Amino acid sequence: MAGWFEINKSEKNGQYSFVLKAGNSEIILTSEQYVAKPSAENGIESVRTNSPNDARYERLTASNDKPYFNLKAANGQVIGTSQLYSSVESRDKGIESVKTNGSTQTVKDNT
Repeated sequence: MAGWFEINKSEKNGQYSFVLKAGNSEIILTSEQYVAKPSAENGIESVRTNSPNDARYERLTASNDKPYFNLKAANGQVIGTSQLYSSVESRDKGIESVKTNGSTQTVKDNT
């Protein structure tokens, strides 16, 4: 099963964000928060554009030594961030999953 995006609105601050989910319903990428819904929709379009390009992935290690990654746009702005992974290999599989699922046209609007 293919992945999908979900747009959400925070009950706390009214801001919008999106996640990319793999076919198994696991969240593989989380966006920043946006003031306006069209900005979140533009972020999704940026994931679609940039996710196939390996050079757009910034492979990082958190302060607790857990690997994770950021997906960046051509201008260097972070589009989305992964979860923390238990190993570099798991992180790299997460990147491959974003590459596979990031082009999906399916968006579930939970707002």
